[in-house]
Amino acid sequence: MKIGYFADGPWSHKALEKIISYGLFEIVFIVPRFDTQDPVLREWAIKLDVPFLCVDNVNCAEFISTLSGYSADLFVSMSFNQILKSEIIDSAPKGFINCHAGALPFYRGRNPLNWVLINGEDHFGVTVHYVDEGIDTGDIIEQKLFPISDSDDYKSLLGRAIPGCAEVLLKALIKIKNGENETTKQKDIHAVGSYFGMRKLGDEILDFRWSALKIFNFVRAISDPGPCARIWHDGQEYALVSCCLIPDAMVYISTIGEVVGRNKSGVVVKVGDSVILLTKIKRIENQNKSDYEIPSFRIGTRFDVKGNYL
Repeated sequence: MKIGYFADGPWSHKALEKIISYGLFEIVFIVPRFDTQDPVLREWAIKLDVPFLCVDNVNCAEFISTLSGYSADLFVSMSFNQILKSEIIDSAPKGFINCHAGALPFYRGRNPLNWVLINGEDHFGVTVHYVDEGIDTGDIIEQKLFPISDSDDYKSLLGRAIPGCAEVLLKALIKIKNGENETTKQKDIHAVGSYFGMRKLGDEILDFRWSALKIFNFVRAISDPGPCARIWHDGQEYALVSCCLIPDAMVYISTIGEVVGRNKSGVVVKVGDSVILLTKIKRIENQNKSDYEIPSFRIGTRFDVKGNYL
């Protein structure tokens, strides 16, 4: 089966490696994101001796006509960023499929791994689905769920999601190649589902008025290699790398954002409901992160209740 590959980044590298190593699929061209023109994918194109097609609009009639010359059976999208219209979606005989790091119909859209942690979910999913003109709304071909524990963070989820996406994509390709056409309509799982927009600059600001659980989930959701949650004290910006919930912490009213305890692991800060232990921080100097340190602020120190960024 001949595949046209629309892709970008580490997710696509792992998936392409798995597709090629399986031995039953032929990549006939690679279309990278126009803004990044992924050099690793360029090297793959050279190695496979296939065209590396950089175009700012894959939906234009001229480009679709060009693709027809490669006789691809199926188009595959992996971390590709252009909105696809019906003309290109319908131009491959076996369709256009996409791999998404969300348990569709839930967590459609951008940054699903961040959002599942922010929402305190106990699992995340990887889904391969047919592309339609909606956003992550097409029929599901293959899906796998992965558990989330309290010890997980953004980095650990990435460590499972990237190879997981490659695995689920390969299973979907084998199904399509073998003529196994059974799919699941997303509305049969949930009539509405959920959609999440791209996280932007400023979304990393932490508010100490939140509950301890909300802060814990927020911090681990955007930890390295993400931007990390941001807090301020006395005009100094810090990246909050990690924090811990404190078992049996009391719920009580007091000054929010104040350091109320300290130990060798960090400092205890009063938050919206109870308290939380801040364990690793990094100073932000000229928008650069320093090496992390264990916070040692004195009891009575007050953080800004909500950051003053921008």
